[in-house]
Amino acid sequence: MGAGLFFWGVFVVFVITILVKGVRIVPQTKVIVIERLGKYHKTLVSGFNIIIPILDKPREMEILSTKTLYDGRKISVKSFISMIDLREGVHDFPKQNVITKDNVVIEIDAILFYQITDAYKATYEISNLHSAIEKLAKTTLRNIIGNMDLDETLSSRDDINAKMTEILDDATDKWGVKVNRVEIQDINPPEDIKNAMEKQMRAERDKRAAILNAEGDKQSQILESEGVKQRKINEAQGFREEKIQQAEGEAQAKINVAQAEAEAIRLVSDAIKETKMDPAQYLIALKYIEALEGMTSGKDNKVVYMPYEASGILGSVGSIQEMFKNLPK
Repeated sequence: MGAGLFFWGVFVVFVITILVKGVRIVPQTKVIVIERLGKYHKTLVSGFNIIIPILDKPREMEILSTKTLYDGRKISVKSFISMIDLREGVHDFPKQNVITKDNVVIEIDAILFYQITDAYKATYEISNLHSAIEKLAKTTLRNIIGNMDLDETLSSRDDINAKMTEILDDATDKWGVKVNRVEIQDINPPEDIKNAMEKQMRAERDKRAAILNAEGDKQSQILESEGVKQRKINEAQGFREEKIQQAEGEAQAKINVAQAEAEAIRLVSDAIKETKMDPAQYLIALKYIEALEGMTSGKDNKVVYMPYEASGILGSVGSIQEMFKNLPK
């Protein structure tokens, strides 16, 4: 009786152990590669799964992770996992010394984003996936930078990223891996190169500043000369318009005087015609009177000048007096 109970106890424990070991709960976005008797059997997806504990065994994958030391250096650490993560992963591999086309040794820090798309290929097509990806990335980086000089390397990060992404994605496709992108985090030239570049940049800035100052002075002189030119043009136009207006005013004044004189002469002529007096004689008499007035207008002039033909003047004056008597009142 005791032996049978012991047997059933052992059997129950064995069954429970089988059930516990045979149940696999796989989290979301992860899978487990199962081998039966050392051969690939199936891939467990997320959710509830059952395996045979003695016959089935999860296949462990060797991964390579990066650890940052206290002094800032990065080292690669190996570990083994049985669950394969299908999410996008990040691999920040240590800085690399690369030689450019113009023989300058630079230090490049890059980061790689990848995703496992086929767990079977990632497990069986490559012995150490993460190490292979890192070594392939380093080699590709050296090849690309080796065909570029220092200035081109510093100014072409996007081109380097695109080329590395294309090459790595094509090479890792047979491993069941999709390389989404590669990012160059930092490029560090040697200290002497940095100092030379800094001096060159300072010289370029000084040169641009001098050019800008010269352009500013040139533009200022141009604007000043344009202002002087415009001012002289405006003054010349103003003077011209003033002269034109003055000439037009003088012309209009002369026209008005001439019209007034013509009107006066017409009136006098009409009056002379009515008195039947000779107009020429009348005009001569007026000129005589004006000349006589001019000769006697001085303060100290006590001499009275009489023209030779005094009788003619008197006759003309008499005629004028007779004309004014006959004018209508």
